[in-house]
Amino acid sequence: MDVKQRRRWLEGLAATVAVGSFGGLAGSRSVFAQRNAVAEYPLRPIRLICPFAASGGVDLTARAIAQKLSETFGQPVIVDNRPGANGTIGVDFTAKAPSDGYTLTMISSSHSVNVTLQSRQPYDLMRDLVPITQATVQPYVLVVNPKSGLNSIQDVIALAKAKPGLVTYGSSGMGGFSHLAGALFGSMAGVEFTHVPYKGGAPAMADVMGGQIHMLFSTILQSHGQIAAGRLRALAVSTAKRASSTPTIPTMQEAGVAGYEVAGWYGLMAPAATPIAIVEKLNQATSRILHLPDVRARLAVDGSEPVGNTSAHFAEHIRAEISKWRKLIRELDIRAD
Repeated sequence: MDVKQRRRWLEGLAATVAVGSFGGLAGSRSVFAQRNAVAEYPLRPIRLICPFAASGGVDLTARAIAQKLSETFGQPVIVDNRPGANGTIGVDFTAKAPSDGYTLTMISSSHSVNVTLQSRQPYDLMRDLVPITQATVQPYVLVVNPKSGLNSIQDVIALAKAKPGLVTYGSSGMGGFSHLAGALFGSMAGVEFTHVPYKGGAPAMADVMGGQIHMLFSTILQSHGQIAAGRLRALAVSTAKRASSTPTIPTMQEAGVAGYEVAGWYGLMAPAATPIAIVEKLNQATSRILHLPDVRARLAVDGSEPVGNTSAHFAEHIRAEISKWRKLIRELDIRAD
């Protein structure tokens, strides 16, 4: 190798080393920047998707959480209502969002039913999202018309046994929780009810009050005013324990349907692959928020009680709910419209 060749070789080697060093430095800076962004999260506004319409229970809970997260983090947390397809549209939007903690979604117990009832979902609930925390648990309340002559759960069962198929129950739609709650009641009591699906809970409740149908499993948010006014009679709540918001109403189990339990719930999720540190930060902040006295008071309007469990416990709960409702849906051959 002559002098000129050796000089060119040395210059090339120097350039290679320089580029390698710069690339390594740039890579280190990139990793550092990512870690710093996680540590300082959130650095900008967060969007909280509510996959149902405004003014419902999920929306009420989302706004209570968003307000307090904004105060905690010093960044706006904006509730974005994206209803449709029984909550599927909003959750799908979140599942496809960047996994950076800046797009979150509420889910409800309905999403654990959708897994089985909707044959084609654009996302996988357990694969494409990561649980942050279960926010609430709430009962459904079985209501009847005060003039129906049905004064107890045993009255309902006795009438259904005497005249199979005569007793009717409404719901907000095929496969909704009010439908499944009634179907489970009939199955566990060994009686035949006739299901009458409506396009929403409001028309179903109107027909209970009007005497067109016998009963309805309703949310406390929807029915408490009508119960207080005497236009509806509450026979039982669906949860295993009495609701703190309606302590005088017995549970279905107390009323004679052993083992009966249907609990609605809401929770908070993020896109899959969201950094664990961000999930934990959101979990700790939200769990604390849910138990604040003013937040508990806001949730009680819906008959909800705060939960605030770990991400792992919430994941276990979702899996258990999917399994429970899949079994009932398949046993009774329940199909969506």
